[in-house]
Amino acid sequence: MHLFGISGSLRKSSSNTRLLEAMRPLSPANVSIDLYDGLASLPHFNPDLDALELPIVRDFICKVRNSEGLIISTPEYAHGVPGTLKNAFDWLVSSDAFIKKPFMLLNASSRAIYAQQSLIEILKTMSGILIEQACATIPLLGKDKEYAEILNMAENREILRRSVALFVSEIKKAHQARMSAQPFDAA
Repeated sequence: MHLFGISGSLRKSSSNTRLLEAMRPLSPANVSIDLYDGLASLPHFNPDLDALELPIVRDFICKVRNSEGLIISTPEYAHGVPGTLKNAFDWLVSSDAFIKKPFMLLNASSRAIYAQQSLIEILKTMSGILIEQACATIPLLGKDKEYAEILNMAENREILRRSVALFVSEIKKAHQARMSAQPFDAA
């Protein structure tokens, strides 16, 4: 199973990026998490432009489409979603890449609730499927920790391991439900 991680932060030592990095080695067997590093390079969304004619946008859309779920970890700026993250999702609106795509949120601050709520609203409006029980907050509160430091704490490891396992489990259940709903063609 291939998952796609997006950090809403452009900071080099972002706590949100570190959470995504820390989740990777805790993923179940046969699950990979690809972390997106092109957020800052995406051009400003313009509905007059054809997204598929812009290589970096086309690449982003393909990565979302080819994943089985998105894991998003973002800071909150002025009670909102960072503009660069919202911009990335705006590029997906005219494609089918995110329709019925499962997503979960990680949060590096227990005080950052407005951006999380806003992001849920945005992604549900785009037909994403929130796997709420997989969402997690690990309050790092601006501490510049490397992902190894995050993993050194047993509580952090357990939260991240549980979150990704729940996310993967729910994606598998949804996939099995879709397969059993497919009509059987005996011909």
